[in-house]
Amino acid sequence: MAGDILIFGATRGTGFEAAKILREKGEAVTALVRPGSDSSALEELGVTLFRGDVLDPESVADAFASGDYRAAIVSLAGKRGERPRPDGIGANHITDAAGDTHVLMITGIGAGDSQGAVAPKVLEVLGEVLGIKGEAEEYLMQSGRQATILRPGGMTNDPASGTAVKTEDHSVMGVINRADLAQLTVDCIDDPDAVGKIYHTIDPEITWKAPLERGEDLPPTKS
Repeated sequence: MAGDILIFGATRGTGFEAAKILREKGEAVTALVRPGSDSSALEELGVTLFRGDVLDPESVADAFASGDYRAAIVSLAGKRGERPRPDGIGANHITDAAGDTHVLMITGIGAGDSQGAVAPKVLEVLGEVLGIKGEAEEYLMQSGRQATILRPGGMTNDPASGTAVKTEDHSVMGVINRADLAQLTVDCIDDPDAVGKIYHTIDPEITWKAPLERGEDLPPTKS
């Protein structure tokens, strides 16, 4: 299909994994990256870089105007205590600028109507962040844009297993490898049935629980 792919949050994590998959398929990929951020790995993949910041609405609008994009992957996070958060107001800036582009937003299980899917410790530690992500979800879904939301549970950096699934059952919680989440996201880009859907994404073969699901504290390095 005509049109390139724009990624927000491509320097690491799921966004980077999605960029790798897309480049392996021969897709043209552009990533909005903050000035001064380490984008050498993206450059090695052949990703086109657009310097800007999702917290700046003009940067986001300029990124969309820089090419003909059929899809935009939104894989944003924030540091603990960071305000404003990129995955809050920054995500809204993407929604505002997207036009007819299919927006695929990665949030998290526990956002929106899925609070009942997570353990109390998750909401105790991450409730405010999940609330911000839920507000960004609602903003996107009420915008009239072509939209797909993917909610992962706990995430790992292990290699792709190929056994991850997406489901519209918003009571499901589990763990998923970022590489598998990226593949599920890429699979939704040109799937008309994915438009307007909110999926939970888990790997049913991973049976261990994330630390917060076990009632443990979040490690200091996590955000």
